[in-house]
Amino acid sequence: MLNYWETLFKEGGALWKFEPSDSAHLALNMFKENHLNSILIPWFGYGRNAKLFIEAGFRVTGIEIAQSAIDLAKANGLDCTVHQGSVIAMPFDTSQYDGIFCYALIHLLNKTERRNFLKACYHQLKPGGFMVFTVVSKQANIYGEGTKISKDRYRMLNGLSVYFYDSVTVRKEFTDFGLIEYMDFEEPIKFMEGQDPLKCLLLICKKE
Repeated sequence: MLNYWETLFKEGGALWKFEPSDSAHLALNMFKENHLNSILIPWFGYGRNAKLFIEAGFRVTGIEIAQSAIDLAKANGLDCTVHQGSVIAMPFDTSQYDGIFCYALIHLLNKTERRNFLKACYHQLKPGGFMVFTVVSKQANIYGEGTKISKDRYRMLNGLSVYFYDSVTVRKEFTDFGLIEYMDFEEPIKFMEGQDPLKCLLLICKKE
């Protein structure tokens, strides 16, 4: 998928503009309430969500597969460490973080990759730290589109493969990694006027 993302950001630039997602705002408030400081953001992109945390005073580290996205972030003034590479190759450093915010990423991975990614995130989370994930729900209107690969996983017309979650699969995949809460969440598609929000699930994990 490296070529896909490199081309996307080279040709499209800041596709989703720079307004952070609503789930990033929720994560920010929770991280503040729990007095967190250092945040890891897998799938950093060009930093539209990271910018929110940086401006709030958090120490942010990102992981991003596309160098073109990292260059775009730097060109727009984002000053933080971003490791270039795929999240399935984590870890990229030996640090542990107070919090991890992962937006619309894990559902793009296959079953083995999802499990290994969660293990890597949990390993890099400090005891007492929190992880927030936004994943696409089976309630989304795109569920069932494209070519079925396996149960609840479809290859979409844009070439991406997407796994759709429900409450059963959320508990199955995240319970081993400190799942404490999850909720239905409608994420507005802010960069497309008149677009219905994407039905997601917002998950909160804590490492005891």
